[in-house]
Amino acid sequence: MGVEGTLEYISDLLSSMKKKRKKKQTQTVALKIRMDCEGCARKVKKVLSGVKGAKSVDVDLKQQKATVTGNVEPKKVLAAAKTTKKKVELWPYVPYNLVANPYVAQAYDKKAPPNHVRKVPDTANITETTVDDRYSNMFSDENPNACSIM
Repeated sequence: MGVEGTLEYISDLLSSMKKKRKKKQTQTVALKIRMDCEGCARKVKKVLSGVKGAKSVDVDLKQQKATVTGNVEPKKVLAAAKTTKKKVELWPYVPYNLVANPYVAQAYDKKAPPNHVRKVPDTANITETTVDDRYSNMFSDENPNACSIM
């Protein structure tokens, strides 16, 4: 094996190392951003378009939602959105049929889009019942001290 063979071997070794780089997965990051007007929406879109790896940016002023698609990391997108000095958080809503108990106090949110509730862990307890036992016993037929309006 001469000098040429050694150089060829080293060249092959270096080229195979370059091929082993990980490619980032394309993912979608949704953010809830407080926006008041079209100017705010343009500012947010401009800032989020500048994030490295962002392929497309959609801003929905009515839902106060910004969606970034591309080879991006959620932490970097969130940090870039915070530079606009607006109230920003990751999109907290999911369709109500994906939540085990959509009417639990932690999940219900008046500001949520239609047919959506706040995402809560599956371990969330129902601490409130729809009908409290005290009230059902108070108007029971078996209770002699029950209210009798008739």
